Amino acid sequence: MAMQDDDILAPRKSRSGSSSHARFSRDEARGPIIDQDGHEVRPESLEQGFREFRFEFGQGSPFGNLTREQRIARLEAIAKLLDVAFILPGTNIRYGIDGLIGLIPVVGDVITTAISLWLVREARALGAPWHITARMLGNVAVDGVVGLVPFAGDAFDVMFRANMRNVRLLQRWLEKQPRM
Repeated sequence: MAMQDDDILAPRKSRSGSSSHARFSRDEARGPIIDQDGHEVRPESLEQGFREFRFEFGQGSPFGNLTREQRIARLEAIAKLLDVAFILPGTNIRYGIDGLIGLIPVVGDVITTAISLWLVREARALGAPWHITARMLGNVAVDGVVGLVPFAGDAFDVMFRANMRNVRLLQRWLEKQPRM
């Protein structure tokens, strides 16, 4: 029989009617706090330790310290992986994991559309203006909506290559920008 939460906080009375457990209010101490070495820990030191406690995983985000060129290279690599990473054997047709994941009905298309939207967000973070971002969003929308159609949508997904189109749009815009 599993214990209920109420049993943990307020134990049941014994069958004889009296409780064998001592009654404490939540504010009262139940005894000294002992560390793993058997030494008593003072409550003041616990409060100070909790105020100083925090997680630190390296120096911030692993992607936050990338240069502009590194971020663009990352976008290109992800777009290639999504759209043109593999060649269909015996043909010259290239496809990526976008076409493979898209074979999973609805869920696959939602996943690949989310990744494509992340690429658009990264382009916006690189400073792409609203008209470039709008065209990129249009490519993602067409890819996502047509991709929902079973099989025909997957074939369209392989041929349309929205992510590669979006990276080319971003690259053309970046080439026109003055270097700082």
